[in-house]
Amino acid sequence: MKLLSKSVILVLGNTLVFCSILQYAVEVTAQTQTPTPTPTPTKTPAQPVKKRPTTQTRASRPVFVMPEPPAGLSTISGRRRGMGSRNDCPAVETPLTALVPFQERVTASKQTNTSRSVDVWGLTTSERPMFWFYVPYTKGSAEFVLQDSEENEIYQNKNIALKAKSGVIGISLPSTVTPLQIGKTYRWFFKIRCNQQQTMSVPIFVEGDIQRVNLHPSLEQQLQRTTDPRQKIAIYAANGIWFDALTMLGQLRLANSNDASLAADWQSLLQSIKLDNIAEFPLVNY
Repeated sequence: MKLLSKSVILVLGNTLVFCSILQYAVEVTAQTQTPTPTPTPTKTPAQPVKKRPTTQTRASRPVFVMPEPPAGLSTISGRRRGMGSRNDCPAVETPLTALVPFQERVTASKQTNTSRSVDVWGLTTSERPMFWFYVPYTKGSAEFVLQDSEENEIYQNKNIALKAKSGVIGISLPSTVTPLQIGKTYRWFFKIRCNQQQTMSVPIFVEGDIQRVNLHPSLEQQLQRTTDPRQKIAIYAANGIWFDALTMLGQLRLANSNDASLAADWQSLLQSIKLDNIAEFPLVNY
């Protein structure tokens, strides 16, 4: 009986020791484990600060964007720089120049040869547009002619006396001229004779096409939303309406010849059709 008691006591003692050791190991493990961090709530991204609208918006510099060529352009090559006899005119560094965009046209023939010509043309919304030229000569006279696509004469002015100051001039159509029809192409010519006695020589001349178009309703709304003429000029230029953009800007410059900002606009517009060299010349009121 005593022996049995001793055995029982021994077993119980060992069991207690083992349980103590197991409990200690569990406590140590629990203390050394790194607690799982509590997730941080996601923050809503900060909203950008809205700028207060300004009361005035500076007009951007006008840059002309060439539109698709319209149907009905003349198959005859245009002339943006003066061509013809120079025997009766003095030598000049910058020739007679039409302030009009141009595109080179390459035509392939049956003999696989190619011919190159130049399309000189622009669009307008005006019934009686204005035409602009750089005139380097100060003596003699000029002639302006406008024809329809059948070569019928719409307008002719043979006696435009050159002024003593060279520069950029604008030729306007009088109110007596029949309004240009929408969608029709017209051919213009500008000729100069420095010596009226030499009538048999070919005058120095430039020529090109013009077509009147209707404004797209969205473009018309855009123009109506602004009263700033400089913004209108930029809109016309960006949408390929050359003659309207040039005439609005030219008339502004004639009325404000000392405005440096308008001069910069003029430089930008002419530079966009590769006439940087013309931008430096003054405008002469004819």
